[in-house]
Amino acid sequence: MIRNIPKHDILYEYDFLAWCERTVAQLKSKDVENLDFEHLIEEIESLGKSERRELRNRLLVLIAHILKRMYVNSPENFNRWEVTIVEQRKQIKILLKESPSLKPYLAQIFTEVYADALDIVSVEYKQTYFPDTWPFDFGTDLLLSAKYWEHNL
Repeated sequence: MIRNIPKHDILYEYDFLAWCERTVAQLKSKDVENLDFEHLIEEIESLGKSERRELRNRLLVLIAHILKRMYVNSPENFNRWEVTIVEQRKQIKILLKESPSLKPYLAQIFTEVYADALDIVSVEYKQTYFPDTWPFDFGTDLLLSAKYWEHNL
């Protein structure tokens, strides 16, 4: 210890990569007694939060672009918006495949994220009417595949 600071705290604070490599080596060798449990728990919790944050951000972009594609009369932008929709859907599908437990979270945050997306597009396109609530049946599979703009509203 240096100045009563545990050795693992120093490594964690000053060389995170070295701390990760040491932690992996300790886990592989089952060296439980020397593990930095406090920081390990913090990092694992952070990974879960990161996954949820990524899903939220991608969902926000997806909804905003669906709203633009559906309600903004700007044919010169349709293709660009559709490309973004396809990309966000692909990335969300990957997230849900790698972490299926995120699917209920997507349903849980949908209304809040819709409101956030609505705030964004309403500022960007002040003259355009957007519905206050999601105008379609909600289902993850539908959200990740439907071309809403091709249906008569």
